[in-house]
Amino acid sequence: MTETGKSVPKWHAAGDWFDTCKCNVPCPCSFAQPPTYGDCEGVLAWHVREGRYGDVPLDGLNVLMLGSFVGNVWAGHSDAYAAVFLDERADDAQREALQMIFGGQAGSWPAEMISMFGAEMRGMDFAPIEVQVDEDLGGWKATVPGRVEASAMALTGPTTPDGARVQSTNLPGSETGPGQIATWGRATADRADAFGFHWSREGQSSKHITFDWSGPT
Repeated sequence: MTETGKSVPKWHAAGDWFDTCKCNVPCPCSFAQPPTYGDCEGVLAWHVREGRYGDVPLDGLNVLMLGSFVGNVWAGHSDAYAAVFLDERADDAQREALQMIFGGQAGSWPAEMISMFGAEMRGMDFAPIEVQVDEDLGGWKATVPGRVEASAMALTGPTTPDGARVQSTNLPGSETGPGQIATWGRATADRADAFGFHWSREGQSSKHITFDWSGPT
């Protein structure tokens, strides 16, 4: 049972998560270290490749968050703020499911992350969210037209084999929880103009991490 008294059905959601942020490459937050400049802000996007909340299908739906904080997000931090966009294509049952899962009320990793992050919410909206992730993880992109744009190309360098990806396992601070694989990138766009968040930059850190959650436990 949740705090609202609603029973949470068995659910599962798996897919792609990525961010674009203020930190230098690679973002220290994923290594459970303080951010490059002492604070961090950025765009976080989730694409549900396959998911179900009880009998409600969630395949193909998107969620996007704007967030900021000061300090080490995994340890002592302050001034944490967030705002969330939920996929406007979702019907009423899907909207409730997304709010339960990503709001932490349905348990699993989102509940743990929200408990640790403890952000003050600046707002929520249902909006058109476009998310693209290359099958070979060569790049990824998310937009809320006129309000948010986040895109990145996979990180490469003079000793990276053609087509290979720079990846990490067992990150000390994996934003999607334990056991996931991270692919590092560099942002080609990181812009926000919504809910009091305003920034525009490129060339800073980005990473793609898979997610695979099941609840309500």
